Amino acid sequence: MPFRLMRRWALACAVVCACATAAAQSPTPPELTSTAHGLWDLSSGQRLSARGLDTPVEPGGWAKLMTAYLVLDALKSGQLRWDQALPVSELAASAPGPLMFVPAGAQVPVSELVQGLLVQSGNDAAVVLAEAVSGSSERFVAQMNRQAQALGMGATRYLNPTGESQSGQVTTLRDTAQLAMRVWRDFPTRQALWGQARYRWAQAPQVNDANPNPLLARDPSVDGLMAAQGEALRWALISTAKRPLLSVGGAPGERRLLALVWGATSDDDRARDSQKLLNWGFGAFEAVRLLQPGQAAVSLPVWMGQSPTVDLGHPEGVVVTVPMGSAAGVRTELVRPQRLLAPLLRGQVLGTLRVRSAQGVVIQEYPLSVLQPVPQAGVWGRGWDALRLWVQ
Repeated sequence: MPFRLMRRWALACAVVCACATAAAQSPTPPELTSTAHGLWDLSSGQRLSARGLDTPVEPGGWAKLMTAYLVLDALKSGQLRWDQALPVSELAASAPGPLMFVPAGAQVPVSELVQGLLVQSGNDAAVVLAEAVSGSSERFVAQMNRQAQALGMGATRYLNPTGESQSGQVTTLRDTAQLAMRVWRDFPTRQALWGQARYRWAQAPQVNDANPNPLLARDPSVDGLMAAQGEALRWALISTAKRPLLSVGGAPGERRLLALVWGATSDDDRARDSQKLLNWGFGAFEAVRLLQPGQAAVSLPVWMGQSPTVDLGHPEGVVVTVPMGSAAGVRTELVRPQRLLAPLLRGQVLGTLRVRSAQGVVIQEYPLSVLQPVPQAGVWGRGWDALRLWVQ
């Protein structure tokens, strides 16, 4: 194959400094007492450590994570209003387990019920909200399972909106992590709700007002997400934490980790294991922003267009997570088609940015799309480019 043709289809030059560094081994995760765990860097989407991701287990209180997803979606779509008062049914008021203590017949605002669900993990709040969204708990459970399938949670089956133990109700750590990530990404304006350390409905007894996530009171960088408990799940916790993010251009940013543990033997153990994971993730790895959202990664020539070039980038930017001290060795390569012919539409994927470590291992791949559209040129412009292409 002629060198010129090979060059058109080949990988382009590095965006980041490609200076060599000493071979860096993947950091060893901390020892944990929990049966299973997972740690993700949400800034880059990379998993940093995991054990027992696909072990089936009852979701316990983590089922309310899906309940919350559907409620927040109903608020986002306008099906529910934040100030809307909902009636408390006999079924909701008699729910077992953790409660926000709303009595049957009461009219409670959605805003209060959501806080009771997220902060107190109230089963009564979960049932009231489920009945409001779908008309009954049974129909809501069907909606929970449809949403689970839509989110790619193939190993999950819900049987109630509260997570109370019931034969056949099952999930995995992998599926739960996927749900937690989508909750955080799909409802950014509601993230602060998960970080409330205390909440109590005004008419409830002055008990159980503390969020069961113990890290909210111990680590100021922790701002969510949900504790759970169950016979099989034992003591479990999903935690999110944010700290500063490095950037090639020096622009400020934040880095967020998501840690999940289940199978701990006590409340203290789940908190201790979660804290270990978060501290290890922030200390043993560094996340580096290579591209800002919407920043051009490369400008490429366009044929038969009103513009001679097109900028390709990633709408969410590009962040990679690597072992601490190895960021200088990160290299990027561009994989693209041989020729780009107008018209090109905004958002049209036309290439891939492949990120490698200093040792040549592929860390991540990111699709690159058109940042600004390139309309087709007129008759004379298209004719001239067609002639140039024919000559080549």
